[in-house]
Amino acid sequence: MRYIFYLCFIISGLFPIYALQAQDNTICVPNDIKLEKVALWRDTYRVNTNNATLYSVPNEQCKLESVLPTDTKLKVLGKVADYYLITDNKNTQAYIHTQDVSLSGISFNFYFTLVSMVAVLLLGRFIIERVKILQDYNIPEPVVGGIISAVIILVIYKTLQLEFTFDSSLSEPLMLAFFSSIGLSADFSALKKGGKMLGIFLVLIAGVLVLQNLVGVGISYAMGENPLLGMLGGSITMSGGHGTGATWAKVFEAQPYNFSAATGVAMACATFGLVMGGLIGGPVARFLIKRHNLKIPGAQHNNDDVHGFETPMKERLITPISFVESLALIAICLLVGKVLEESIRDISPGLNLPAFVYCLFTGVILRNTLQALNIHQVFDREVSVLGNVSLSLFLAFAMMTLNLWQLLSLALPLVVILTAQTILMVLYAVFITFRFCGKNYDAAVLAAGHCGFGLGAMPTAMVNMQAVTSHYGPSHIAFIIVPLCGAFFIDLVNAVVITGSLSIIP
Repeated sequence: MRYIFYLCFIISGLFPIYALQAQDNTICVPNDIKLEKVALWRDTYRVNTNNATLYSVPNEQCKLESVLPTDTKLKVLGKVADYYLITDNKNTQAYIHTQDVSLSGISFNFYFTLVSMVAVLLLGRFIIERVKILQDYNIPEPVVGGIISAVIILVIYKTLQLEFTFDSSLSEPLMLAFFSSIGLSADFSALKKGGKMLGIFLVLIAGVLVLQNLVGVGISYAMGENPLLGMLGGSITMSGGHGTGATWAKVFEAQPYNFSAATGVAMACATFGLVMGGLIGGPVARFLIKRHNLKIPGAQHNNDDVHGFETPMKERLITPISFVESLALIAICLLVGKVLEESIRDISPGLNLPAFVYCLFTGVILRNTLQALNIHQVFDREVSVLGNVSLSLFLAFAMMTLNLWQLLSLALPLVVILTAQTILMVLYAVFITFRFCGKNYDAAVLAAGHCGFGLGAMPTAMVNMQAVTSHYGPSHIAFIIVPLCGAFFIDLVNAVVITGSLSIIP
């Protein structure tokens, strides 16, 4: 009996120890933890301390062996007291002290992004109406408002380490709608007016594409850099824009090129081109008009037999049913264009044409087929309104979402290449485009448009020409030739030039 008593005494003494051990083993098991939700628009954080400690549960006793270095980007899934539940790019979940992280990104949803786009346009108009030099040099509203917004975002990024992310779901549809409206406005009978000038301008476009690659690759060789850097700083992004740049960057990152920095370089170059294309077009046209004392039609003639895209501010009579019909035509172009892009990509992976080329081509065929069969007459005024609205909103989004810090971080060789490309485009527009297009007012407007898509993108070319013609008067031929060459033919020619340039690079 005495032994039984001793045994019970020992067991009773050990029980608290076993209970404590059991408690220690279960305290770090994540059971029944109630998370406080964190809004999606502010769920991006970064580590602000060196080697931040991670925990398996929100408890100081449950440290994990792994730590996170400074500036690691994280997604916050929820909050418990003084801890955040976070996940990294490997979808690994853990807890971290709230004091060890700080907000690094704000994501704006669709509605806030739409309001921001409209605000950028209104800001641009407000500034231009009050700054005479911007009016004199015909700087477009989306460029002015967009650059101001981009600079503000850059300052916030540099001072507060806070990055803004906008919803991009509207960007591509707006761009495709703009190009579709150009196609729907292309009446074959009107295209005949382009005549010989259309062929001349197309040859001039091919010439600058070749020169852009020669300049880019030549400077790369001279500075001892990879020639692919020069290709990405050449016609791929200067005349091809972000879409062509992203497409070719994927090619350069894979075998046999293995140029790992291709995407970053391409986006930086295309961004630089977009900014400069919008800045130099108007001043180039103004210089040519003043230097050669060109006869201008005068802004009072802007409403004479006007093309839909020449005067975006003109009031047009629109009815609900005709507006819906025009919207339906643009929607068909978007649908068919995207289907064609995906289908042709599957059939011929080497043919890297962006979606807007197919949308524009669909618009041309649709309009002229309906007209030839006497099925439906496209109402140009509704199409032009839809196209101009899409153009303005797309450019506002493109400019306000520029990552200017990418340009600030460019290496010296790329800065030299891009500066040389800007000088080349100005000289080419002044001495080649203007001269061979007739050395008249129409040639000056064509030169402004060429600067737009020769460095940036077709939407930039259109707003460049709109800014010039709203100040000096209409140029019907320019609004026939530039959309066709800058939106359709240039991508076909550029694909041939890029492939040919790559074939001769050792």
